[in-house]
Amino acid sequence: MHLWKLLPLVALAAAACATTPTSTEAPQAAAASSEPMKPLASRVSYSKDPYPSTYRALPAEDVFIRNATVFDGLGGMIERGAVLIQGGKISAIGSEAAMTMPAGIKTIDAAGKWVTPGIIDIHSHLGAYPSPGIEAHQDGNEASGPVTAEVWVEHSIWPHDPGFTRAMAGGVTAMQILPGSANLFGGRGVIIKNVPGRTAQDMKFPDAPYTLKMACGENPKRVYGYGSGRFPGGTPFTRMGNVAGYRDAWQRASEYKRKWDKYDADFDAWEKKAKSPATANGEKKEELKDPPSAPDRNLELDTLMGVLDGEILVQQHCYRADEMAQIIDLSKEFGYKISTFHHGVEAYKIADMLAANGICGALWADWWGFKAEAYDGIRENIPLVHKAQNGCAIVHSDDAYGIQRLNQEAAKALADGNKAGLNISKAEAWTWLSRNPAKALGILDKTGTLEPGKNADVVIWSGDPFSSYTRADLVFVDGAVTWDRTNVDSQPVVDFELGQPGEGDVK
Repeated sequence: MHLWKLLPLVALAAAACATTPTSTEAPQAAAASSEPMKPLASRVSYSKDPYPSTYRALPAEDVFIRNATVFDGLGGMIERGAVLIQGGKISAIGSEAAMTMPAGIKTIDAAGKWVTPGIIDIHSHLGAYPSPGIEAHQDGNEASGPVTAEVWVEHSIWPHDPGFTRAMAGGVTAMQILPGSANLFGGRGVIIKNVPGRTAQDMKFPDAPYTLKMACGENPKRVYGYGSGRFPGGTPFTRMGNVAGYRDAWQRASEYKRKWDKYDADFDAWEKKAKSPATANGEKKEELKDPPSAPDRNLELDTLMGVLDGEILVQQHCYRADEMAQIIDLSKEFGYKISTFHHGVEAYKIADMLAANGICGALWADWWGFKAEAYDGIRENIPLVHKAQNGCAIVHSDDAYGIQRLNQEAAKALADGNKAGLNISKAEAWTWLSRNPAKALGILDKTGTLEPGKNADVVIWSGDPFSSYTRADLVFVDGAVTWDRTNVDSQPVVDFELGQPGEGDVK
């Protein structure tokens, strides 16, 4: 029996602890007289990653995959192609005839099969809204107020969610877990690798940036507005109330950032003066004053300041084209960047505007009409966003079932685009599932394409991955096999499922 059956959650090495706040002690001033040296005051600073990734790659073999149809994730296709995986990385990719197989390496003959980069779902709630879907596990919306930028969804993730394994069987190698959309600012999202883990930190994608979930439109005003019964007299009631709420929060964050920037500048000047010689040009140095005081810390504004500093990526839930345009103006007013609009059923109306501002659209193939703001969707939405000059289209799930068949969702959008005469190749369409989400999440330098040096996050499909009959045969994360469709004993079963009816029932 495979180790995952006996020990379904891999025991990973413990990471070094991180604490907040942290202090960096300044060096002592150089002695320029006989007076004893005194230690300088410490600068106040806080860890930006107090819950670091403890991910450790699973054991991996070097593998030469040959005789396959390969989508490189960049929009290219290689017939009778080959991919070489060494040390958990893509070592080489190209025509099999032009590549040399290293002696003694494990070889997989993928005749009749396709090889692609692993799927990255940019919008998931697995673990925060896990299966079984009982109220005790509904941890995705901190609906205690319209602005909750201080919460981090990773503190809600239950790593035993069987949905992770189901997504794995669908070729998903990484995903962004987001808070829900009840709030104007829902909190921080986190990027994870789809691997078994005992804790959320075991799954965290190392060195990936944090993200911020924001939501516009009906949800915040429905949750907090008139008739909600939640906060009588509270806001927002309307879309203009939504925008006012954003502006108020960003204004407070801007002022908070100015205070910290001033503190850092003042401390630099104080430290420089403290370390200068006691005398200069024969004159005694003026008496050193006390160091500047740091601003009071605010966890909500820490997150928003991270966005203003370009360190945290905005992921904005928004349906209507006019609202997306307003949010773009809002971002320019306060000087931050929007990474992606999520859902965006009217993105096709402003595809050029999104492209001009470097914003991706994370979209559904054919899911709309379930509320007023989601009414005006079309099947060509994803292809039209893709076809804009420098357009960035992404297929996302926002659903525990949809994540299991994202390749089929992309196939629907591709077919509808080509029926409309947009002439998009299958290899191009695969960028909607790997390259573009990696770009929007700030991890394209590590994954999303089959380029040498990148993580070997790879899927071998039983056939054309745009066919509803095709299944993921083998899934690799960092070169390690996490899913093998032909070997039941190798398929991970999360601890919660052990002994349950239908244990690990992915076919």
